[in-house]
Amino acid sequence: MSTVVSTGRVIGVSVPRPDGIPKVKGEFEFSSDLWAEGMLWAQILRSPHPSARIVSIDLSAAWKMPGVRAVITQGDVPAADHYGLEHQDQPVFAHDVVRFFGEPIVAVAADHPEIAKRACDSIMVVYEVLEPLVDAEAALKAAPIHPDGNVFRHLVIRHGDQDVQGDVQVEGTYEVGMQDQAFLGPESGLAIPEHDGGGVDLHISTQWLHSDMWQVAAALGLPEDKVRLHLAGVGGAFGAREDVSMHIHLCMLALRTGRPVKIVYSRLESFLGHVHRHPASMWYRHHAKADGTLVRVEARLMFDGGAYMSSSGAVIANAACFATGPYNVPSAHIDAWAVRTNNPSCGAMRGFGAVQTCYAHESQMDKLATALHMDPIELRRRNVIRTGDTCITGQTLDGNAPVLEVLNMLAAYPLPIDTRADDDQMARPGGAGRTADAQHVRRGVGYALGWKNLAFSEGFDDYSTASCTVIDGQVSIKSACAEVGQGFVTIAQQIARTVLGVDTIVLEPVDTQIGSAGSTSASRQTWMSGGAVNAACEAVRARIIAKVGARYGVAVDALELRDARVHSLNGEVDVALADVSPGEKFYELMEFRHRPTTGLDGNGQGQAHVSWAFSAHRAVVDVDLDLGLVKVVQMATTQDTGTIINPLQVIGQIEGGTAQGVGLAVMEEIVLDKGRVRNPSFTDYLIPTALDMPDVVVAGLVTDPEPGAPFGAKGVGEPPTISSTPAVAAAIRAATGLELPRVPVRPQDIALARR
Repeated sequence: MSTVVSTGRVIGVSVPRPDGIPKVKGEFEFSSDLWAEGMLWAQILRSPHPSARIVSIDLSAAWKMPGVRAVITQGDVPAADHYGLEHQDQPVFAHDVVRFFGEPIVAVAADHPEIAKRACDSIMVVYEVLEPLVDAEAALKAAPIHPDGNVFRHLVIRHGDQDVQGDVQVEGTYEVGMQDQAFLGPESGLAIPEHDGGGVDLHISTQWLHSDMWQVAAALGLPEDKVRLHLAGVGGAFGAREDVSMHIHLCMLALRTGRPVKIVYSRLESFLGHVHRHPASMWYRHHAKADGTLVRVEARLMFDGGAYMSSSGAVIANAACFATGPYNVPSAHIDAWAVRTNNPSCGAMRGFGAVQTCYAHESQMDKLATALHMDPIELRRRNVIRTGDTCITGQTLDGNAPVLEVLNMLAAYPLPIDTRADDDQMARPGGAGRTADAQHVRRGVGYALGWKNLAFSEGFDDYSTASCTVIDGQVSIKSACAEVGQGFVTIAQQIARTVLGVDTIVLEPVDTQIGSAGSTSASRQTWMSGGAVNAACEAVRARIIAKVGARYGVAVDALELRDARVHSLNGEVDVALADVSPGEKFYELMEFRHRPTTGLDGNGQGQAHVSWAFSAHRAVVDVDLDLGLVKVVQMATTQDTGTIINPLQVIGQIEGGTAQGVGLAVMEEIVLDKGRVRNPSFTDYLIPTALDMPDVVVAGLVTDPEPGAPFGAKGVGEPPTISSTPAVAAAIRAATGLELPRVPVRPQDIALARR
């Protein structure tokens, strides 16, 4: 990505994104737009089976094809032949066996993309097709499909008195389908070899440059400083770009041919080439006193991680830790599994782990309210967790926990005006297609509370690196933080302007020529990379003020840097920043870490998390009971944000996250048939369009500064996705009277259930 220069204001202002206008005008360079002189095109041959032994591979026809420059398989991998985000269990190419539909087997580089495709089509692979393991529950006892076994992680949480029973008990089993991140820009990248073949530059759309670099360097057998990654323009991510996809293939082909090599996945390849949200089956039993006070929650969580581990360990940990919801639960018994199957690999997706369990625990809270003949809002009010309470992991919630305030703001917001009597077909379920009759439409209202951790957990060394340079008053910031649409390009500048008192900030290109910024995930970059930028700017500011103080004999605490000038409080010193020390470079490189966390012990107890964020949604839906069609009329939401750095971007994150939650509630699901993806396109995999999305109303934001966070700001990207799905499901239940234990809710789940 090219250098970004922007002028504007400081913390708390809706500064426009510097990349906003180029993106709207089609002038922004995404990774798919990359080009290099003499560039070749790559294509991947993928398995048509979810489980099979590879008997033989015949590459001869591909090699004979004019224009083909390289054909590589697992035997060509120079060094480490397995990779992975958390555990190196995935082969660069399948060789003896294939474990999921679409697994890479061969990569080809050719003069033209069509030649590369024809070459892949000409390769003859003989398979011995095996019966795939596609049931997560069966994976616990099935024969291992991988040398590492079928269980990625089994996590147990035991909290409080295990013998306590409630006056009222409700239980249920809930399912969440496999969701795709559905970003608009499919995976793409460009690898450029050094002229002597001793290194490679990879321009790639990713969420974590350094993690990619470590895995690629290990596979290539090269020193890390010889594998340089550069962030190319990212067309959305939401977790799917955390894992290595084409990276090693591209670099191998570039080094083999001595020429730049580019690849752009088709939409089909994108569906097959990245991880998805874990489908889950979750059994729950809630115990409460007669007055509605929760006394115990039991849960058994089963998450299908697919063929390779990716981030399943972290996902199931989040699912277990947040399984009881943002409530004070004195006793808990949680058993959670993430297992290996021959389904597509699953990993990070916005709100990972907490999305699935929020749907379950909020469904349970509504079921409990019904059993107690209690208003569902009042039941939640009675049980919300507060600062100082103990989580089910034994950790004291010592950050801000304004859950009650978030809930009350939402409950007080007026409901939308009911316009069902109006003769507006587009406002009814089905719209201009299978338009509903007004007499068949019922309205429902549903609520949900959600929560999740911020940043990485369980003792992970979570840090971010940034530098600040000031020369002759000109300020530049460098960080390896991947801008994937979350708005760090604006936040970094606002922080620098606030600390250094200048208008113009240069953001240097994002690459691995600086220390890691960690992943753009887990709602962590505002806190972590924002903290690193803040620390670097503060250090440079201190040096500049010390320089002026020494020159004029003024105590540093009597000086301030404001409006690109160093002033003394008494007005005797007033020096332009550019004149402090002409030609001198003021430079600081800083690493920022949050407070340490710990792993979980055998009972799931430990100081695993650094902070938490909370959200609430209210959904209003209209449902045609006969056709099973759903129209989401309005989504109202409140959220705990901490200090808001850029209000416009916060609203954008809330609207976008809510849209993904609505999609999971009523339409988004990867359909599998014995491990094969049956709907790998936006024709068949449906996401909410502008016509599907309702008004998203922000009913209120709690902006209390978070202790320990830079400027008191929390990450805001994930909570909207967590509580929106169960709110929509609750509203559909209210309209239909059906239990609806699964999302997405399909038309047949409503129409056929009533027959």
